[in-house]
Amino acid sequence: MILFDLKCENDHVFEAWFKDNAAFKDQSEKGIVLCPNCSSKEVKKALMAPNVSLANSEKKQVSKTELAKAQKFLSDAQKAIESNFDYVGKDFANEARKIHYGESDKKNIYGEASEADAKSLKDEGVAFSSIPWKQKADA
Repeated sequence: MILFDLKCENDHVFEAWFKDNAAFKDQSEKGIVLCPNCSSKEVKKALMAPNVSLANSEKKQVSKTELAKAQKFLSDAQKAIESNFDYVGKDFANEARKIHYGESDKKNIYGEASEADAKSLKDEGVAFSSIPWKQKADA
């Protein structure tokens, strides 16, 4: 069995198991591989990182170290964004469009956008990035 990262025409990424590459191809051609988010039959294999097998003790050590580095990087990025960007909340897509089309002054913003809004911004050529955001713990 092999686990593939898959991506539909609407940019939804998901995983699925297949006996082998030929099984994926066969099922895909028959139209029975569906996106779990939108039911699209237009599904292709997404870019995948190779799985490098390590000894179990090595794997745990590398995994914890890399996870800690990634969490620190994201935490530092979040702090920098919160300190240097204006928070626009759920109005992010509208504000980003206004800046992109020159209706508002250029400024760094951050906020929240739905998957549909993010796709729409991307289709319009509005430059933005998305990062995982750690919610602050309640006091």
